[in-house]
Amino acid sequence: MHSTLDEVTVGTPDAALTEGLDGWRDLPAVQQPGWPDEQLLGRVTAELASYPPLVFAGECDDLKAGIAAAARGEAFFLQGGDCAETFAEVSADRIRNKIKTLLQMAVVLTYGASMPVLKVGRLAGQYAKPRSKPVEVRDGVELPAYRGDAVNDYSFDAEARVPDPRRLLRVYHSSSATLNLVRAFTKGGFADLRHVHEWNRGFIASSANARYEAMAKDIDRAMRFMAACGGDFDTLRTVDFYSSHEALLLDYERPLTRIDSRTQLPYNVSAHFVWIGERTRQLDGAHVDLMSRVRNPIGVKLGPSTTPEDAVALVERLDPEREPGRLTFIVRMGAGRVREALAPIVKAVNNVAPNVLWICDPMHGNTFESASGYKTRRFEDVMDEVRGFFEVHTQLGTVPGGLHVELTGDDVTECLGGAEHIDDGDLATRYETLCDPRLNHQQSLEMAFLVAEMLSER
Repeated sequence: MHSTLDEVTVGTPDAALTEGLDGWRDLPAVQQPGWPDEQLLGRVTAELASYPPLVFAGECDDLKAGIAAAARGEAFFLQGGDCAETFAEVSADRIRNKIKTLLQMAVVLTYGASMPVLKVGRLAGQYAKPRSKPVEVRDGVELPAYRGDAVNDYSFDAEARVPDPRRLLRVYHSSSATLNLVRAFTKGGFADLRHVHEWNRGFIASSANARYEAMAKDIDRAMRFMAACGGDFDTLRTVDFYSSHEALLLDYERPLTRIDSRTQLPYNVSAHFVWIGERTRQLDGAHVDLMSRVRNPIGVKLGPSTTPEDAVALVERLDPEREPGRLTFIVRMGAGRVREALAPIVKAVNNVAPNVLWICDPMHGNTFESASGYKTRRFEDVMDEVRGFFEVHTQLGTVPGGLHVELTGDDVTECLGGAEHIDDGDLATRYETLCDPRLNHQQSLEMAFLVAEMLSER
């Protein structure tokens, strides 16, 4: 086993190549577990550092080029998946359903936008969650909060809630298994455009979704036209699919930061795209420092407390050279705030960095507790935030470049509304999330058709 992280990046890289990568250790690091055994943590991170990369630098560069195109209005960025993955759900069926849902959404959005759609899964690494409180209290019993399967167990038990760094190894292996299956699905014919469109026909067949029939017929005609012109469907049988997660646990992200042998630059090889959360975007904090040093495309969540000055300072810190495709702002304002809060931020950033990609996270700002006690979101609120996001960019002449959505390919009942008219009494039927409520398969496709209508009107 290697004794240091840097020895396993690429052989024994020159110290100059890794200089600064551990500067975050001397900075405030919020939302980190209180690992009880430092020696065990050291053995785990050393083992992680010896493992092969989960993604490759060239793939990250390809995505960066795609993001640059999206920022120019020449592509659209679709990112979706679980609020927090669990080890129990690493199964072929669950992964297939998520991929299927994203592919179906992408076909509709591609038609609506008349441009390529970047397909980015919120998967293969999204095993940790920030928490608003470090503890959870039930019936007078106080235990450490559940921070995702990467840290501890959801069971409300004193032993289960102790942070265990060995779980980071399971994150790696679960992510590896997920990525292997994703590559098989997206390169082995599962993603064939003709098959995906047939799935969408099934969605349209439901009377609740009949309003989208006209667009589905238009897509039909477009596909027949391509076939009549001799279009090569072999090129439409596979898709590029990228992984992403919040770079929250620094003891996982640092061992998977490596020096690329081709460019001699540091890349985070745990995912193609990583983002800094709303709770961890402190300019003088450890997360911003480490992410400023990797060459992946990176994102930052911006909530309603963000000022224009905050956003500009993040640009200067994370993208000082204004590299196309480098920086994405993921805005999560809430339906009631997006129109007034977003505009001044976009104006300020656009003055100094017009190359930034703006995408909308309409989920996190619209969460509330239902009358029955479930944490939920209204589909109508989610769509209202998306509309507000588009309205702001239309008024400013800037590019509404994408969506960031918490969703599942399963028929859960976690968010209210939509064409299925899920109400408060339905939530208990299939409420399966351990953290935040997700759009189900039907709601996700309904969102895609509604957003496609917005894109076609641009």
